[in-house]
Amino acid sequence: MRGCANILDPLRRLLLLLALTSFSALAADESRITHAEIVPGDGGYVLNADIELDLNPRLTDAIIRGVALHFVVELVIERPRWYWFNEVVVERELNYRVSYHAITRSYRLTIGSLHQSFESLDSVLRTMQRIRNWQLTNKDELKPGVSHEVALRFRHDTAQLPKPFQVTAIGSRDWNVGTDWIRWTFLPGAATSR
Repeated sequence: MRGCANILDPLRRLLLLLALTSFSALAADESRITHAEIVPGDGGYVLNADIELDLNPRLTDAIIRGVALHFVVELVIERPRWYWFNEVVVERELNYRVSYHAITRSYRLTIGSLHQSFESLDSVLRTMQRIRNWQLTNKDELKPGVSHEVALRFRHDTAQLPKPFQVTAIGSRDWNVGTDWIRWTFLPGAATSR
């Protein structure tokens, strides 16, 4: 009987630890994609999306102390095949870099080779959270009338952090901010949203 109790105690502790870990993981990051759609644009298809980004105090403090943060929007469009894995038709990334300049007391958002300055971090976040007319593909790359599977996510790119911060980010959920993949079906020739 005593041997059974000795086995159950560590098991109970492990279950309690797992429950607390999963609860804190759920509460830590509430970022999500609230709306996403692919619509016809100039000569092809474009993405419009709205993202709710929960930037925690650790990341905000890092920006203010001069650490540039990189965020990435990842999109994959696949064409289903009955005989093999899905064929990847489009794979795109949209990269953001957010930095703070203490001398001018302004925040800088870099998207590719474009730069824009803002007076507040909230303004930068509002701009990042609203993706409009992001060119994805030419019209001839997607077959009209054929269903395509779309996957989209937004995340903080910890691989772009300075090396000491990368080590810290490995074990910390504070540095790993992002959304889950959202998936929907897209039929070229008709606008669909998620």
